[in-house]
Amino acid sequence: MDRREPPRTEEGWYVLHDFRSIDWDAWREAPDRRRERAIEEGGKFLADCEAPEEGGSATFAVVGHEADLLSIHLRPSIEEVEARERGLERTALAAFTEQVDSYLSVTEVSGYMSEEYFEEGEEADPGIANYIQSRLHPEIPEEDYVSFYPMDKRRGPEDNWYDLPFEERAEHLSAHGDIGREYAGRVTQIISGSVGMDDHEWGVTLFADDPTDIKDLLYEMRFDPSSSRFAEFGRFRFGRRLEPDRLGGYLRGEALDAEPGGHHGEVSPAHGGGHHHGGEEGGHAGHDGQDHGGAEDDEETSVRDELEEAGVYAGSPHGEDVHAVVLYSAADPDDLFSEVEGLRSNFEHYDSHVKTAVYEGSDAETAVVSLWETERAASTASGFLSELPDIVRQAGDEEGDSWGTMGMFYAVKPEHRGDFVETFEEVGGLLSGMDGHRKTDLLANREDENDMFIASRWDAREDAMAFFRSEEFAETVEWGRDVLADRPRHVFLA
Repeated sequence: MDRREPPRTEEGWYVLHDFRSIDWDAWREAPDRRRERAIEEGGKFLADCEAPEEGGSATFAVVGHEADLLSIHLRPSIEEVEARERGLERTALAAFTEQVDSYLSVTEVSGYMSEEYFEEGEEADPGIANYIQSRLHPEIPEEDYVSFYPMDKRRGPEDNWYDLPFEERAEHLSAHGDIGREYAGRVTQIISGSVGMDDHEWGVTLFADDPTDIKDLLYEMRFDPSSSRFAEFGRFRFGRRLEPDRLGGYLRGEALDAEPGGHHGEVSPAHGGGHHHGGEEGGHAGHDGQDHGGAEDDEETSVRDELEEAGVYAGSPHGEDVHAVVLYSAADPDDLFSEVEGLRSNFEHYDSHVKTAVYEGSDAETAVVSLWETERAASTASGFLSELPDIVRQAGDEEGDSWGTMGMFYAVKPEHRGDFVETFEEVGGLLSGMDGHRKTDLLANREDENDMFIASRWDAREDAMAFFRSEEFAETVEWGRDVLADRPRHVFLA
């Protein structure tokens, strides 16, 4: 008998769903000092859980069912999630609560998503690789509502998921994911495997600002064979986000704020575009193009300071900046634009979305640019955008032996567009003779030819800065004041 080879998986962070009921009779009968102590210690514990070095936590008020509170903890190890579970028992709040259920699992991805990712010597597409990492190490989304349910793949005499060939299973999951992608930007998910850890094979946690989006998504998926033929579900539980500082109001019976924590309008950092049920599956001149944090932030601030000391406008001050995802595709521009339009219609549900557009330049590659008001929202969008056709690279993931700058976004006065392009060509001639310069391209929004940005590659940061300090660059900036409709917009690469 041939032994069937299971798809390989990679695991990330451990996930604990901790369900608690409240003894309301004991709460009502307790003296005020005990209740106040429970609120103070319980609120502090929940707030501390939400600020770990790695991972995250969130608390929800369960609506209906046998539980009142749900705490979700993501941590790098089982020991850390167990410590959070046990930690609540040491607070005064524990005297009024009882754990009525829990679910332990671990985030995972499998070969259904990218076989190349698991092949030794093979290199997965950078966008897909980043997306996989975001699924393995997600942040808990900030949407208001959560729905959690466990599930299994059916192993019946007629419909046995595990008896299907790999190709057929992959086809089912791809079609299933297509449905989820239609809800990108409205419903996000965390998929975690629980084989050997709990009663089912996977846990699915969905987040949304509109609870009916969760209902609509799951209803539509019921008609897909991956669910209708091959899925079995445990109990569904639904909750509303409860910020730690609202614990007292919740226990006193107050209505939860309609917009807790002010999170409305931000795309969360978890992933939902490819809902694969069951887990099988620098802005301104002088940006280093790397992930921001620590030294990179300091370096970018340093670049901006240097330019402004030289009298060169270096982008909007903090508070006006936007965060950008920039990917380059070799796909046909018309086909790419059609795909981007579908994603953009979902992104526009969110107040933090600034714009998403396709930019074309002289190279064969076409750029897709998505601008957001927060880095967190931009990071989530990158997961969806990385699944666009023929993505060849993402800004910030270029080779390590060069330094990338992405010129500001320029809104050119229509009557001066020709002058702007001509001047860019003159500057391009100057750049071609500079030490350390590799390439520079001017890209224009295919929906608005007066909306442009400039991307460059240099051997090193010092080479780029030498140009930015030059008289020629300063003269170009001064000239631009007369031909631009607005100040250039500075972006950070998310």
